[in-house]
Amino acid sequence: MSARCCLMILCAMLAMPGRLSADEGVKELFNGKDLTGWKGNPELWSVKDGCITGTVGNVPLKFNTFLVWQEGEVANFELELDYKMVGNNSGVQYRSKLIDAEKFIVGGYQADIDTSKDGKPPRYSGINYEEKGRGILAERGQRTTISSDGKKHPEQFAASEDLAKHIKVEDWNHYKIVAKGNVLSHYINGQLMTEVIDNQTEKAATKGVLAFQIHVGPPMVVQFKNVRLKELK
Repeated sequence: MSARCCLMILCAMLAMPGRLSADEGVKELFNGKDLTGWKGNPELWSVKDGCITGTVGNVPLKFNTFLVWQEGEVANFELELDYKMVGNNSGVQYRSKLIDAEKFIVGGYQADIDTSKDGKPPRYSGINYEEKGRGILAERGQRTTISSDGKKHPEQFAASEDLAKHIKVEDWNHYKIVAKGNVLSHYINGQLMTEVIDNQTEKAATKGVLAFQIHVGPPMVVQFKNVRLKELK
């Protein structure tokens, strides 16, 4: 292995954020017992086995709906959680807007989550998708700079397929989202999946709501636990 490759690997390892610990000013967003501090459709969201659980059966949904954190907005932060996904698609909304409070419809930045289909690796897990907005901002393995005119300039720092190998299918994964200024980074199981540098001032959100998604489509179950937030300056 060349010295250059060794240096790149070392830099990547140093860039990986570790898990948040209790002595770092971390806020626990889920008490492990009930949905205190969260609000969503009670027919879809509950607590099972100590986890926030979103479930959709055979009755199809007409729109994406969300479980919304009620205790403030997020701006500059580190958020970490563990998730397990069986069927369909989900995601973590941040710096987002509550578009319809009655239907729990949210739009904004999303750290995407999905599961495998037909034996293939997860297609969307780790990407940055702007719900009700500009669509996919960065595919897995991309560092995308969005210029002031809205043009996207992606750079491929890793192969999507290689990163997908670090994502467990229908099992627990660790997600970390870091948002500081206009830089948005998504990590799964310690691996950087995407990074967005959003310079489109009129559309780049600096703060907003935090929420979990249930997506229209086939039956699904998504679970979240160990949800921790650390505010950054």
